[in-house]
Amino acid sequence: MITFKQLIAAALLFTAALGAHAERLKDIASISGVRTNQLIGYGLVVGLNGTGDQTTQTPFTLQTFNNMLSQFGIKVPAGSGTVQLKNVAAVAVYADLPPFAKPGQQIDITVSSIGNSKSLRGGSLLMTPMKGIDGNVYAVAQGNLVVGGFDAEGRDGSKITVNVPSSGRIPGGASVERAVPSGFNQGNSLTLNLNRNDFTTAKRIVDKINDMLGPGVAQAVDGGSVRVTAPLDPNQRVDYLSVLENLEIDPGQTSAKVIINSRTGTIVIGQNVKVSPAAVTHGSLTVTITEDPVVSQPGAFSNGQTAVVPRSKINAQQEMHPMFKFGPGTTLDEIVRAVNQVGAAPGDLMAILEALKQAGALQADLIVI
Repeated sequence: MITFKQLIAAALLFTAALGAHAERLKDIASISGVRTNQLIGYGLVVGLNGTGDQTTQTPFTLQTFNNMLSQFGIKVPAGSGTVQLKNVAAVAVYADLPPFAKPGQQIDITVSSIGNSKSLRGGSLLMTPMKGIDGNVYAVAQGNLVVGGFDAEGRDGSKITVNVPSSGRIPGGASVERAVPSGFNQGNSLTLNLNRNDFTTAKRIVDKINDMLGPGVAQAVDGGSVRVTAPLDPNQRVDYLSVLENLEIDPGQTSAKVIINSRTGTIVIGQNVKVSPAAVTHGSLTVTITEDPVVSQPGAFSNGQTAVVPRSKINAQQEMHPMFKFGPGTTLDEIVRAVNQVGAAPGDLMAILEALKQAGALQADLIVI
């Protein structure tokens, strides 16, 4: 009878014999339930060099400060609402709680101003509880900020800002107080979720695992997930997943896509993008209006006055671009080269791609972001 350790050893030999052009399973899929969780908190940053919130405009900063003092038995006199705290800023604190994080471990946090503080440079975050979506406290943050930007202003109003001084980070600035149950050791099966839905990739994962560990070990749930049988013993389950995540899979090819960022002019062309036979011409009409007023002098002894007579010149110019003719199976790379040869701008290429898509000649998904 083959033991679990013998099965793992055979799987390791099988994995080592795979081709070098595949991708590791850990790079294309994740384990269901093993995920990060977002944490958020609200606190105060103190010790700023006069760059804190203007509390007359952000009253919640002063209210938070007074509440903190009351917890230490300090009562703020009534009518002190106009006090200006120039070295205090209200901030939002947020972090990602990694899977399997245990109490006492440290995680990095990000601190951002939510008032009108000009800079958090040199500030220290006071003790801030960080909560999850369920309202429970999972970490406590505190520490000195590391701010990459700075802000300087002169008396004449001149100002210079480098990066973003109103946001910073505290490496290891939060201590985990509560672990999040993951369900990793529950049940006799695990689900692998693909990073990109693809039926071909899901089938290849199932075939590879079943070829290695035996038929029926892996089953495809849909195009985005695969369920695998797993040992009940936690130690064996870790060994088991160590083998699976290093298993190399040949993923299916991605669908043809063209991504256009209309704001920046960025165009990303995916693999396997082709066009059907088409002819494209692209031109633009430029209209220029210039004003060239002339001075009209009256005739001698006419008792007239000198006047300025407006004179407008209107010029319309049509830029003539050659017509591009593309045969069947033309790749988009060939289209881009043809357009670039006439010196077209990225905006012209966007217009051509959109026209090809509307005509049904672009065999790809056109996504504008």
